[in-house]
Amino acid sequence: MEDNVQQANDSTSRRSFLLKGLVVGGAIGTGLVASGLPAFAEAGDGSLTQGDAAILRFLAAAEILESDLWQQYNELGGIQDSEVPGGSGNATYTAALAVLDADMAQYIHDNTEDEISHFTFINAYLASKGAATVNLDKFRTLPSSKATGAKQIGRLTNLMQLTVDTSWWTKYRSRSKNPDFGDTFPQAVPGLMKGKFPAIPRNDGDLTPHKHIQAIANTAGFHFAFIEQGGTSLYPSLAQRVTNAEVLRVLLSIGPTETAHFQTWHDKAGNAPALTDPTNGLVFP
Repeated sequence: MEDNVQQANDSTSRRSFLLKGLVVGGAIGTGLVASGLPAFAEAGDGSLTQGDAAILRFLAAAEILESDLWQQYNELGGIQDSEVPGGSGNATYTAALAVLDADMAQYIHDNTEDEISHFTFINAYLASKGAATVNLDKFRTLPSSKATGAKQIGRLTNLMQLTVDTSWWTKYRSRSKNPDFGDTFPQAVPGLMKGKFPAIPRNDGDLTPHKHIQAIANTAGFHFAFIEQGGTSLYPSLAQRVTNAEVLRVLLSIGPTETAHFQTWHDKAGNAPALTDPTNGLVFP
């Protein structure tokens, strides 16, 4: 570790800054950050350096976006309970996801809860240091799915028109190529890079025919891992750029969770059944 890594002057209580962050979060108005400053503003950062605070805000924003994706998946295909915000579920979509794994609903629920806890924790940590936190609520303007089970609220992300890069699948199976040397990798599902496809039913009309809703579930299965591969590399990359030992511990405690999620979805995508969507010609080999 470089010499400029400084030990934290005090041992911050995880419980205290979580509670403080929740209180602060309740008072946040519209705007990207609680103070109304841009996400990388250099003000009120307390004992954090400007760079460390900016990295934490970037990660909080990324986790909020991830949470928005996962909440939409959970509303329609996950477990509906009080642990995560949700809709009322969609039995047909949930059954199609279960073809990839019988425990898919539980995995989706747990991934959703984890992402929510990540941005909540990071924002609470920032608040405990007197730094601006991140709030993206004013950008929740995209429409929800109209399918049975979806909550009708504004979204940050759109799961109904996706182009999905599936080269992660072949990259992790190559014996002779290395992305660090500039090698490129073929798409596992070439069709997903050639159009815009739904990963959740857009409305109840998408629930039939059977191969169509299964193609939607297959798309979701490959998109799940695509989401999580970002965190798999993002956290260890940014961990090398922070200067505070406590901030380093925050990043190194969250990053491995993202990797664990990626491994889970990497496995499940392999169970996507081969088919051709009769409505748009999308082929899953």
